[in-house]
Amino acid sequence: MKKALLAASVAVLMCGTAQADTLLGLYIGGHMWANETSGSFGEGSNNQTVFDFDDKNQSSFYVAFEHPIPLIPNIKIASTTLDTVGGTQLTSSFTFEQVTYAAGATLDTSLDTSFVDYTLYYEVFDNDLLSFDFGITARDLDASIQVADQVTQLQSNLDVSGIIPMFYLSTIIGLPFTGLNIFAEANFLSFDDQTVYDAQVGVSYSILDNIAVDFDVTLGYRTMKMELNDLDGFYSDLTYDGFFAGAIVHF
Repeated sequence: MKKALLAASVAVLMCGTAQADTLLGLYIGGHMWANETSGSFGEGSNNQTVFDFDDKNQSSFYVAFEHPIPLIPNIKIASTTLDTVGGTQLTSSFTFEQVTYAAGATLDTSLDTSFVDYTLYYEVFDNDLLSFDFGITARDLDASIQVADQVTQLQSNLDVSGIIPMFYLSTIIGLPFTGLNIFAEANFLSFDDQTVYDAQVGVSYSILDNIAVDFDVTLGYRTMKMELNDLDGFYSDLTYDGFFAGAIVHF
């Protein structure tokens, strides 16, 4: 992490003139995300079962503060909620939180997940045609998982919390004289048997653009993968993806 911050600081010092476009900026944004959930979870890398999850509308909000001081990173805080329910009929026995469910059992599950991303980032470019940011993110994840067999009344619960460090990249490409921007953003991490990424791409349209406030509406596609290996005793290979619509206010 220290090496990453040092590299980021050097890069920003080299590109100080590119950052001069931003003096002080406060961004507040959010979107509603119609996502589909798929995948498996369990209490071991070889003890997972696949569930059929319901499609859900999820919410995500963020606030970001930018400034012109080269060595001090900008900060972004984002909150996302991912709650879904599902079920499966077991083809083999499945053990979760020391409760074993027999083959043939029909299981219901609820998977309630939320996380807050704390991102420190630097701007390499910041103008009307191109912006590019990079940094690091600490994802503070909380999840509550319940599995139940309605016939036998067996039930198991697991509460999970942990910090996931990730790299952060963001870019915006402006289309002159149209009010449109193309944007892409990603948090990602991959090592050993764990792969976590959260990426989105889309287009924004400027409804209001003046010296006091900017207001944009956004439309895009977001995909997220959580392949976790023993995060607080939780193993998963889950994917969330779907289209979103939102808005951003810039003061």
